[in-house]
Amino acid sequence: MFTWQNDRELFAMMKGELYSAVIGDILDKMGRLHQFLPWRIQPIEQNMVVAGRAMPVLEADAFEELSAGQNPIMQKPFGLMLEALDDLKENEVYICTGTSPTYALVGELMCTRMQILGTAGAVVNGFHRDTKGILALGFPCFSYGRYAQDQAPRGKVIDYRVPIEIEGVRVNPGDIVFGDLDGTLVIPRDIEKEVIERAYQKATGEKTVAEAIRGGMSAKASFEKHGIM
Repeated sequence: MFTWQNDRELFAMMKGELYSAVIGDILDKMGRLHQFLPWRIQPIEQNMVVAGRAMPVLEADAFEELSAGQNPIMQKPFGLMLEALDDLKENEVYICTGTSPTYALVGELMCTRMQILGTAGAVVNGFHRDTKGILALGFPCFSYGRYAQDQAPRGKVIDYRVPIEIEGVRVNPGDIVFGDLDGTLVIPRDIEKEVIERAYQKATGEKTVAEAIRGGMSAKASFEKHGIM
């Protein structure tokens, strides 16, 4: 059984030993059947893995020509985006939603600031840009894909550290966000300990099953013996 003393130890283990499929399986068994974010949210490079605590960011579509309206937040070039960036803590994940997917929600300069602050990664319900720059940073970034159109005249962050929802998946501040090549999911904070312990146990068991199958055991016999497939 894996035990951890702090988030740094926890997330290092998760990135090294766990994967989205095994975590998702445990969430299913616990009755949490809708914890995966949309399949469109993918790592910009296949080996990228993100594991950290959600710092949810709410963005909204805006129109540059209407920035002189009644809401002072809308008069700022990016709304509260710069404040949200500077408020990130170590091992947090910048996770953003709320806009139409017609422009990039994260880019190289944002990721550079996140990396300096020790942020675990960025997960956006939309596009990224500056792909070469982000890849050079080696910073975990998950999005719909690359699209250079800027958010500045089109969207503004209107709040952060608030609950958000992405296609039916609720993300609360402090929930665990985990993502790899096969998907990105959210582990609610109130069940994280049980989920992670059971996922670690299942991941270890799957290695045993894989060895048995490679050794010639049938799938049926292996499942009957180990209860894992």
